[in-house]
Order: sequence, then structure tokens, then C-alpha cells
Amino acid sequence: MGTFLFSLLIILLIAVIFDLSEKIDDFMESHAPVRAVIFDYYFNFIPYFAVLFSSLFTFISVIFFTSKMAYNTEIIAILSTGISFRRMLVPYFISAFIIASWAFVMTNYVIPPANKVRLAFEEVYIHNRPPRYSDRNIHKQVRPGIFVYMESYSNTSNIGYKFSMEKFEDGKLVSKMMADYIRWDSTENKWDARNYYIRDINGLDESISSGRSIDTTLYIYPADFRRRLNVVETMNMKQLNAFIAQQKMQGADNVSEFEIEKYKRIAFPFSTFILTLIGVAVSSRKAKGGIGVHIGTGLALSFSYILFMQFSSQFSISGAINPVLAVWIPNILYAIIAGFLYRLVPK
Repeated sequence: MGTFLFSLLIILLIAVIFDLSEKIDDFMESHAPVRAVIFDYYFNFIPYFAVLFSSLFTFISVIFFTSKMAYNTEIIAILSTGISFRRMLVPYFISAFIIASWAFVMTNYVIPPANKVRLAFEEVYIHNRPPRYSDRNIHKQVRPGIFVYMESYSNTSNIGYKFSMEKFEDGKLVSKMMADYIRWDSTENKWDARNYYIRDINGLDESISSGRSIDTTLYIYPADFRRRLNVVETMNMKQLNAFIAQQKMQGADNVSEFEIEKYKRIAFPFSTFILTLIGVAVSSRKAKGGIGVHIGTGLALSFSYILFMQFSSQFSISGAINPVLAVWIPNILYAIIAGFLYRLVPK
């Protein structure tokens, strides 16, 4: 645990220095207050990257610590007293459990509100402008049975062009509204539809009304069109589940990206146990090249794990793999590798 905390502290210090050198021009150009830079950005930047690097540096710490034990012949001494290799793994897994539990709690309950502050700071002082919304032919189910359509939307003027809204009951169309465009009225917090007509259907009876302007409630807001993909990083697990359910109802085409974020929050802490077992198995015996060989082998395995995780996530985003399977495939594969290396270790 001491090696883990020390190595994590070093990498966080390096990460802060590199991030500051990269963003200092943005801070100066946007006149970001020093207090906001320290407390709103870096105080929330550090926990995020601490959890992000936790599994990797658990692995490196296990290799470094166990290699030292191996080269001091401590492992041979432990095994020769009659203590089994499995029993020797117990304190490793107790430490892994502590780190994994800490990572799970931080990822799901502490980091989301911290990310909300950090990302709000970035919007004001780094990005300086909301993301442009460039989708066309927007079709969403905003409530069960209520569908809206816009040919295009501009988030600079908050106007949606060639708008229509349909309401269904028991699978039958009961109302349809069409308008040349809709504009968000920030004073009334409603949408204003211009040059509209509404067709109400009641069995065989129909009525049509029209006008130049009418206020309407759509259950969507301009913020929904300015939202960045990393908004899910500001949500705890309950909020994330509700958000995914809402996106599915609206027919969003990038739901798999949000589901990957959800399943990673469970799979990522679990990888701590797998990487711990691989680390002990790799570094528990002497090698000709010394500790450097163990660390090099460990880094190769850990970076290949991260790379494999990214590949499987991209396949899921493209729709080729189920998000649950995409997130857990690296853990399953490396659990098999861990079991194989464990069997090869002299016990």
C-alpha cells in the first residue's frame, strides 16, 4: 500500500505539471482566477486521475514490491517454512480489495460531483464556447407516445427548423403539430412555435387550428443540444441509469457510449484483483535481467490491457459487440492469463 500511494503521488504530480504546462495559456487568455484554477480545477482533477491510474499503479507496485522480495530471497524463505503460495497471496488481495473498494466508491459517488465542478470550469475558461450541434433530421421520443422532429437545430440561436410533434395514444395518432420553426423563450422557459398548425384527431372527427405563434412544452431543453459526451462523468450511478433510460426512450444513436461508461465503473475496479495476481505471478521469482525485466514485462501487460479495453469499447460503439461484453472481455481474457501464470509459478 505504501508503494502504491508513493507511485500514485509521483504520477499525479507529473500529470498536474504536464496539464498545467499545456493549459496555462488558456488560463491566462481567459483570465482564470488562481483560486478557481487550484480549487475548482486541480482539486477535482487529482481525484479523477488518481482513480484512472489506480489499477495500473496497483500492478506496478505489486511488481516492484514482489521483485524486491524475490531478489532478497524472502519468497523462498516464506515458502520453505511451510506457508503456501496461496496463503502468501492473502495480504495482496486484502490490499487489492481496499484499493478496488476505494476506486468503486470514488468513481460512483465522489468523482461525479467533482467532475461537475471541473467540467464547468473547463466550459468557462478553456473551451469558452458551447459545442456546436450539427445533427440534421433530429427525431426524438420525448415522452411515451410523444415524438418530435426537426430538420435542423442551431444551438447558437436556439432555433429548430421545420418542426413537427406527434402524439400517439394506444398506437393511434391523436394530434400533430407542425411549424416553420421553434425558438426557445428564456424568459418563459418554453418553446415558441411560429407559423404553426395543429391537427387534432378524434376517431373520424378532425379539427385543424393555426396561427402565427404559440407557446408549447416539449420536454427537451437547449442544454440537451449543448451537452458534451463527457456529461456522463458528472452523474452518479442512479443518475446515469436514469439518463440512459431517457436516451433509449428518445432513440439516441450513441446510447452504447453511455452504457460503456456505466459498465466500466464496475469492471475497472474488478481489474485490480486480476492485475494483482498477474503482478505477483510475474515477479515472484528471480530473472536474469533483474527487477527491470519484471517491471518491463508488467508494463507491457498493463498497457496491452488498456489498449485491449479501448479496442473492445470502440467495437461496442460501432454496434459490433454488446457493451457489457465489450467492457468485460479484457477482464475475462486477462483473468485466464492470470490463472495460467499462477499455475506456472514455483510453489
